[in-house]
Amino acid sequence: MKNHVVVTAGLAEIQALRYTPAGLPAVDVKLEHQSSQPEMGQQRQVNLLIKAVAFGPLAERIARQAVGSIWTIQGFLATPRNSKSVVLHIQDIQPDSY
Repeated sequence: MKNHVVVTAGLAEIQALRYTPAGLPAVDVKLEHQSSQPEMGQQRQVNLLIKAVAFGPLAERIARQAVGSIWTIQGFLATPRNSKSVVLHIQDIQPDSY
């Protein structure tokens, strides 16, 4: 089964860098995406906020970025323990070059 997400989004909110019980750096972020997408022959305006998390050196890198900066983000979706909401686990970020 596939679980792979690629989205261009702005860093809307970056929480303080934290550490997991295992000592891994982690950062929680909110991503903001706006676009126009084709749906049933019409253009649909899409505006959304995505909860996301990153671990390790990637978390440290994201924690240093500016809120509002735009990135192409790749990762997978998962549901955290004791939660019903979906979170994007970031595996790679690249500056958006649109």
